[in-house]
Amino acid sequence: MAELRADGKRVLVTAGASGIGRVIAETLLDAGAKIHICDIDQPALASFRQAWPESGATLADVANDTQVDRLFHEAGSGLGGLDALVNNAGIAGPTGAIEDIDPAEWRRCLEVGLTSQFLCARRAVPMLKAAGGGAMVNISSVAGRLGYPFRTPYAAAKWGVIGLTQSLAKELGPSNISVNAILPGLVEGPRIEGVIRARAQTLGISFEEMEKQYLERVSLRRMVSPNDVANMVLFLVSPFGRNISGQSLSVCGNVETL
Repeated sequence: MAELRADGKRVLVTAGASGIGRVIAETLLDAGAKIHICDIDQPALASFRQAWPESGATLADVANDTQVDRLFHEAGSGLGGLDALVNNAGIAGPTGAIEDIDPAEWRRCLEVGLTSQFLCARRAVPMLKAAGGGAMVNISSVAGRLGYPFRTPYAAAKWGVIGLTQSLAKELGPSNISVNAILPGLVEGPRIEGVIRARAQTLGISFEEMEKQYLERVSLRRMVSPNDVANMVLFLVSPFGRNISGQSLSVCGNVETL
């Protein structure tokens, strides 16, 4: 059986210095890809640069038009082109009843989780077309297919990613560019712990009880790992995924409800 590889693929991963983004970047590097990342976390970027000195890394907020322009200039110069974009950047956003959510927090959640993907896509597409085609992988969430009480900004952003993905798949397919969304579920790590803690406080219950309730809503009764998500990205970027487009692929153990 052929090995899953991405040899020579030139890939930009947003928010790639830590968390799921770093695991995605390192998985692609291990599979032979050439990587450029961006992040807003300077210490995490320094750590990535030290671990992977042959890869490019840019300090950039992908919700900022000017910084995205600079990111793609640096990525294009460093990689010599682009074969794939992984739109990974996003934030948890506020937890609370709709009447208590600060409009500024709503806007920031949508800017980072949705508008950033538009800003990066508009810069990536000419480069992908110049390469003769390629792949775009947008990170959404199971919140992009389920209602999520007390997390409305996050859910709205992630539903928007699905619409963006399906629209771009139709628009870019004739240019040999696949566009897919990955919908992670409960991903092990500090972010989901913070989400569970915040929701537990909102509902007035313990962290342990809230975590138990979350896992009871997953058919497989477990969280997924960042590696599970990264392996799906690798599949879509590799030749094995070349005929998959316009799909919303859940990596979640089947989250039944949120």
